Amino acid sequence: MKKMMCALVLVCGFFPAILGAQGNQEASVAEPLPATVSEAHWGAAAAKLDANPQLEDMLRYAIEDEYLAHAEYVAILAKFGTQRPFSNIVEAEVQHIASLSNTYAAHGLVVPEDKGADYVKIPKTIKEALETGVQAEIDNIAMYDAFLKDKLMTQSANADIRALFVSLRDASKNHLGAFQNALARYK
Repeated sequence: MKKMMCALVLVCGFFPAILGAQGNQEASVAEPLPATVSEAHWGAAAAKLDANPQLEDMLRYAIEDEYLAHAEYVAILAKFGTQRPFSNIVEAEVQHIASLSNTYAAHGLVVPEDKGADYVKIPKTIKEALETGVQAEIDNIAMYDAFLKDKLMTQSANADIRALFVSLRDASKNHLGAFQNALARYK
């Protein structure tokens, strides 16, 4: 009986931790999630996990991902100094955030707080930084492609958001090319 009680205590203590890690709101408020779990609930990583995002979710994921890209590129520039293409692309990220912020305002929505710096992982080398840039842009493009396939994007009331997502996706394709070209020098 004593062994059974110990097992029950262990299981009862274990399952709330699992539920918290899977996004249970009560558990995540009481105890912060580990970094690897919380990263999955922000930006493009969160969008990938959301099977049925609503328009406001898409906008949130988009601005979070742009915040993250901006914060990563700022951190990379701080560590490695002025490096192309980061020095060019970081300014583009500011424009992307401004465009999304304007769309929030046009739709009467509150712009989410910029917590991008909370999720930044600073690479050890400039080559790793370029690889980070490549992957960030690939994830960003995939996110926008998924949004553009959503039935919400076919509604005329959302034409401005659709056009913005196309523009942001296409800019990310340009960024991806710039990162890939810079990375090719290291191969």
